[in-house]
Amino acid sequence: MFTGIITSIGTVRSAEQRGDLRLTIACDYDLATVDLGASIACSGTCLTVVDKGDDWFALDVSAETVSCTAKGLWQQGARLNLERALRLGDELGGHLVTGHVDAVASVAEVIEDGGSLRVAIDVPRDLGPMIAAKGSVTLDGASLTVNTVEDRADATRFTVNLIPHTAGHTTLGGIAAGRELNVEIDVLARYLKRMTTAV
Repeated sequence: MFTGIITSIGTVRSAEQRGDLRLTIACDYDLATVDLGASIACSGTCLTVVDKGDDWFALDVSAETVSCTAKGLWQQGARLNLERALRLGDELGGHLVTGHVDAVASVAEVIEDGGSLRVAIDVPRDLGPMIAAKGSVTLDGASLTVNTVEDRADATRFTVNLIPHTAGHTTLGGIAAGRELNVEIDVLARYLKRMTTAV
């Protein structure tokens, strides 16, 4: 489990196809405190540390994960939002996040709003009932509050605001229309939807 509070930005140092895709990610974590087998959320995707060095760790990314996540994340030079797994007793500053991507979202519009950026996001229509105004959503691993939700014929559009701190401490700072993002809806909404639709 994670909180959606990004603690570092990593850079993909290498990407090598070995059956699964092996990524080496450079970061500023103290890797002495990261065990092999530990979970690290990489732009919202929970992945397992399989090797490490002084300033890098390695992950295996399955073809399933690659096919279900935003394009461009798993290549050399890509920047990734990082978060280590939540430990009991840690501050829950965002919301409960599993690191399981529900869909790939598309940025429809970015508008300056005071000192913040108001971002309109389109997600598949079937996720619409699980996104609520003033609820939580995770975009590329970052916990954000939903402003508005609008169900359209072909998609659900919702808006979030990126304050300067979030823009400056995540990979979302350079966000622009057309960008793909990993989206995870609130885990409670996921289970409520299942309970209300199960026969």
